[in-house]
Amino acid sequence: MLIGIKPCISPDLLTVLYKMGHGDELVLADAFFTGDALNARVVRADGLRIPDLLDGILRLINLDDFVDDPVIMMQPVPGDTLDYEVERRYRKVIDRHWPQTPPIVRMERFAFYERSRKAFAVVMTGETVKYGNIIIKKGVPPVGEFA
Repeated sequence: MLIGIKPCISPDLLTVLYKMGHGDELVLADAFFTGDALNARVVRADGLRIPDLLDGILRLINLDDFVDDPVIMMQPVPGDTLDYEVERRYRKVIDRHWPQTPPIVRMERFAFYERSRKAFAVVMTGETVKYGNIIIKKGVPPVGEFA
């Protein structure tokens, strides 16, 4: 185990985070998401919930502050309902690490799938909440962070 890295961050996920460049996107997918059908790079995080993973990830990378939508979630299909508590839980984690992040943007289901195809990787979690999928865009580390 490494100091400062949450135990929920597996070696495979750590490698993905390391290899991502600024502007690359990472999908944190719920347990029902079609990750393997959409993306060739899939990391398993079975049994883990997205807020815990998001907390571990955002300790290691920052979100892209050069775009209007560094965080995206799926909007409900017409006629379906949304549990806004899911977004509030994610936002609480985001604000803990990167409070200047713009509001979370909602994307139509099939557009979200298409965006997931182009993502750097998909992390398959054990999340079971409805519309729990989230895409985060990696940013450029703040100036002087490594000096």
